Amino acid sequence: MKNTKWLLLALGLAISLLLGACSGGSSETGSSDSGDEQKSSSESEQVLNLIETAEIPSMDSSLTIDALASQWLGSTKDGLYRLGPDGKPEPGIAKNHDVSEDGLTWTFHLRENATWSNGDPVTAHDFVFAWQRAVDPDTGSEYGPYMMGGVIKNATAVSEGEVPVDELGVKAVDDYTFVVTLEKPTPYFESMTTFGTFLPMNEAFVKEQGDNYAMEADALLSNGPFIMTEWDHGEGWTVEKNKDYWDADKVKLQQINVSVVKETSAAVNLYETGKVDRVNLSSEFVDEYRSSEEFQVEKEPSTFFLKMNQENEILANKNARKAIQMVINRQAMVDVILNNGSVPIGGIVPGNFVKHPKTDEDFREVNGSLVETNVEKAQELWAKAKEELGIETAELRYLGGDTEVAQNLDAYIKDQLEKLEGLSIKVESVPFQVRLKRDKNMDYDLENYGWGPDYIDPNTYLNIWVTGQANNKTGYSSEKYDSLIKKAATELALKPAERFEAFLKAEQLLIKEDAVLAPLYQRARAQLVKPYVKNVTPNPMGPDYTYKYAYIEGK
Repeated sequence: MKNTKWLLLALGLAISLLLGACSGGSSETGSSDSGDEQKSSSESEQVLNLIETAEIPSMDSSLTIDALASQWLGSTKDGLYRLGPDGKPEPGIAKNHDVSEDGLTWTFHLRENATWSNGDPVTAHDFVFAWQRAVDPDTGSEYGPYMMGGVIKNATAVSEGEVPVDELGVKAVDDYTFVVTLEKPTPYFESMTTFGTFLPMNEAFVKEQGDNYAMEADALLSNGPFIMTEWDHGEGWTVEKNKDYWDADKVKLQQINVSVVKETSAAVNLYETGKVDRVNLSSEFVDEYRSSEEFQVEKEPSTFFLKMNQENEILANKNARKAIQMVINRQAMVDVILNNGSVPIGGIVPGNFVKHPKTDEDFREVNGSLVETNVEKAQELWAKAKEELGIETAELRYLGGDTEVAQNLDAYIKDQLEKLEGLSIKVESVPFQVRLKRDKNMDYDLENYGWGPDYIDPNTYLNIWVTGQANNKTGYSSEKYDSLIKKAATELALKPAERFEAFLKAEQLLIKEDAVLAPLYQRARAQLVKPYVKNVTPNPMGPDYTYKYAYIEGK
């Protein structure tokens, strides 16, 4: 969920962002809020026009695993906390909270003036229902067990059907007091509560809608800054200011219109003709617009890599996986194919994300690059793998996206991989929703995949690959790896430096020794943004952007 974790199957760049999604870097414009600016913004039409490259699969916060849904859930709903203009948690439905001395009991005090868009009050019972629903095995959520397991008391036991859902460590003491009991001290738990999986739900409304819940605009309730008023599947959607929002005075935008446009050339044309206010640029447009005052590069803590399905006989061979890691020229990929500020990466934890508690060194700098580009050595490993497998040739299915940029990137990677003698790659370019389903069913051999953080901690990238985790989907299982991640979560939970070291070892095992993934790049977005768009801020996790404080000035 980022996935965000939410998964990332690159949205807006090469692949569609799955869960986790997230953006980093500076805000699109300054965040000054002077009286003169307020006056100016009130004289401009407060309508923002945007583009996405895919359709929202669902707005059900228990079931979504992609960053696109994360973005619009975060825009239409408030959790206990939400991401503020600085990318840090700020009060949402919770005014504040208390934590017990042992760090296990969190008591959230809810505001009494928050309502759903049907007029019902938002209460502690809405959180109890939503969190229980997320781990109820009958719901079939991927993210509920992933995000809550090992964090909320009894979450894993509930999700595995061992105990009833009412034994989950959550309770409503009264309408406006919500108490959460954790399995272990979790210092980053406050930031987790901003994530989509932890959003509240109105039980009566959800049950009334049944299977149609969160699949249409009129099958949704909002308690956040905006309300989804239109949802034309495949074409786009509209959100409008929620006039009954508890903090409505802070919301200046009256409407956000989103159009689904997959081709960059068409999106740029819409931008040039003033029909949209922001556009992501593919490589062929970057040089054309680099000198524009409206051009900007936004770096993110999102990493992309090839997942390799070890249920495939060829990819079950470690030498084959290592050959795939080594044959790809990552530098040429980011310089020529992406050309948007993205940088090569040799691991899964991004740079400028977390630092060593004692030395203040960046995680990525400490672990360095765990893969190299070495075509000669890759050929040797591939020859050894073929000998071990008793084959001369091989074909692998490569699951990719159907956007223009995705197909360009996937064609490049196909060309790189086919340098391995006797290997042919069959690229299967499919729509976003199909990719989600096929990933879930492990219906791929190789998959271009990405991950953005759900909270600010290395665990958000490394916990994915534990045996049996819902988002693993690679067939990878290692007792040694599982032990490192478990140790970081338990006996080292309150020993920050030792915990950090355990994560460093885990990434080395995952990438360098076991070659589970082939790291590709850390993403950046090259964009054009209209100068009249103010206070849209990128987030380090969860929704890519915060629109609550955005406004139009001087259009």
